[in-house]
Amino acid sequence: MFQKTRNFKLIVLHLVVLVFFFSSCASRKDVVYFQDAGNFETLVNNNGFVSKFKVDDLVSIHVSSLNPEASVPFNLFRGATEGGFRAEQVDYLVDQAGEIDFPVIGKLKIEGLSPDELRVLLRDRLSEYLKDPIINIRLGNFTVTILGEVNRPGTYPVNGEQITLLEALGLAGDLTIRGVRENVLVIRDFNGTKVYTRIDLTSKSMVKSPIYYLTQNDVVYVEPNQSGITASSLDNRATIAISIASILITSTVLLLTRN
Repeated sequence: MFQKTRNFKLIVLHLVVLVFFFSSCASRKDVVYFQDAGNFETLVNNNGFVSKFKVDDLVSIHVSSLNPEASVPFNLFRGATEGGFRAEQVDYLVDQAGEIDFPVIGKLKIEGLSPDELRVLLRDRLSEYLKDPIINIRLGNFTVTILGEVNRPGTYPVNGEQITLLEALGLAGDLTIRGVRENVLVIRDFNGTKVYTRIDLTSKSMVKSPIYYLTQNDVVYVEPNQSGITASSLDNRATIAISIASILITSTVLLLTRN
């Protein structure tokens, strides 16, 4: 009788260990965003973010005017225009000096300028050649990379001139349950100098952070919590779980067959 009781206790202990293995220790404060935001609370965002051009950016610039023929020399195209087909427009690469080589005008320093500032600069420089030029500017290599504990890590193209950290995480399918929300890292490059900044997604004040708006080629890294770190040390969590279950079942069978 004593032996059966002892065996039963061992079986229960094994089952408890198995349940604990699959259970999560995460609490609400570990996974909820904007925990300190109240109902109907208004927070004015004075971030004032404006995207700026950097070295190695690819910039698309198209100039047009009321006189199409007069605008042609100020646009670069790859290949000849024949048979009614328009050649592909060429983007401008911002060189290591922060400049682009613009047709007719020559070298232009655009590093650190916003698209609107570049538009004003070009309009001023083109005023002696064109009347009321229309200048369309687009950043061609605006991508952000999302790594770590997100559902779809990868590099994502951005349409437009700005994207918030939350929007970027949305592209990656949001954080997994194992992602640390209080310590998200953004790595930003300033002409070869890497700047590392962390942000707390659980606080409403995150919208005031200088990295709330991402810039081209930013890297976002979401580190794993303790559960994720433990799991990453295993070759395959499912395989380990099956192995543990098999061992427990085998041990249980052996205990029962001994009686």
